[in-house]
Amino acid sequence: MNLQRSLNTCWHYIRAANLLPGHHITSRLSKEVFLTPQLVKYMSTSATYRSQVESPNEKISPKVISLYDGISRRDRYYLAKAITLVESTRRDHKQQAQQLLSMILDSQDQAAKLASSANDSDNKEKIPYQSQKKDTFRIGLSGPPGVGKSTFIETFGMHILTKGHRVAVLAVDPSSNRTGGSILGDKTRMPQLSTQENAYIRPSPNRGALAASYDVTLVETVGVGQSEIMVAEMVDMFVLMVPPAGGDELQGLKKGIVENSDLVIVNKADGELANSAREAVTEYTSALKYLHPKSPVWSPKVLRVSAKNNIGIDTAWNKMEKFYKAMKDSGEFEKKRGEQRKLWMWRQITSELLERFKSDTYIRGLVKELEHKVFLGEMTSGAAADYVIDCFTNKHI
Repeated sequence: MNLQRSLNTCWHYIRAANLLPGHHITSRLSKEVFLTPQLVKYMSTSATYRSQVESPNEKISPKVISLYDGISRRDRYYLAKAITLVESTRRDHKQQAQQLLSMILDSQDQAAKLASSANDSDNKEKIPYQSQKKDTFRIGLSGPPGVGKSTFIETFGMHILTKGHRVAVLAVDPSSNRTGGSILGDKTRMPQLSTQENAYIRPSPNRGALAASYDVTLVETVGVGQSEIMVAEMVDMFVLMVPPAGGDELQGLKKGIVENSDLVIVNKADGELANSAREAVTEYTSALKYLHPKSPVWSPKVLRVSAKNNIGIDTAWNKMEKFYKAMKDSGEFEKKRGEQRKLWMWRQITSELLERFKSDTYIRGLVKELEHKVFLGEMTSGAAADYVIDCFTNKHI
């Protein structure tokens, strides 16, 4: 609380004296606070922070401010703590996570507005405000076990690091309800990439993840199934990795998975499997012709690579860059992001309502009683559901 009050004091000093980064402010309410460039910039421009100062009932947690500052400095320690906070199901943690995400969003908006203003002052061709925002390129990677996803990510990640990018790898399994979906041992599967300063690897549940300051985020999923459809709905580009074979293997893939793919990569295209990989490319290319493209500006592509021998990796990245540019130039990128945010808002509403149901003692008892009646056939499931919802809404509205 003292730190919060001191930071509030800092904010008023900044407004009055236009203090510069590196200054120290001493308040009688707390110890000396060092103003990092990130905190000065945020406190002097952020609508979120100003509203928190002006609304004393909704204070920003000192923990949130500390995490934001650490993320702004690209400190992986604070990024890891921030992801843990976002993934937590505790109510106070959820509130802090929303504060943190709002601060980051405000920061991105401010950067975009400043870029837009500079663009206008130079009398150049005006770039839409939304296009000024620096977006992370989110790429989903899926495929059956044994296809070589980890080897590909290791080689691919090292390649794009040489292009000057910062890479985050999130390994998730949204289908896991008990554990939340974490995949253990990802760093041991990617020994080279995990040691790079500009790379970050994190096993992460599907509850949400944060990859701040990384301009390329790779989301690896387990297997091929309904969980991959969910991942495809939260990334910019969905890449399906397949083994160098066709026929039964192609028939075994669900149509929905292939339909959601923007790029199909046939891995292990080397040695004795080189010819099989060529045949697989032909088969998948032919199959994709019968599917309606997701976007009017992009038709799914098929290519072969050998992650083990670093063959075709540069071609894969070039295809992804072309996809990104086509989506950006057409406005499809922002439109898709907007639709995704709406989709996840409703999923968050569903999740929050279910959690509140479960945390209500009266509703829990009522549900248990009605479950028994439904089990015995004394009540239909629809009638029971309607009754529970009516009781819950009447109690809380």
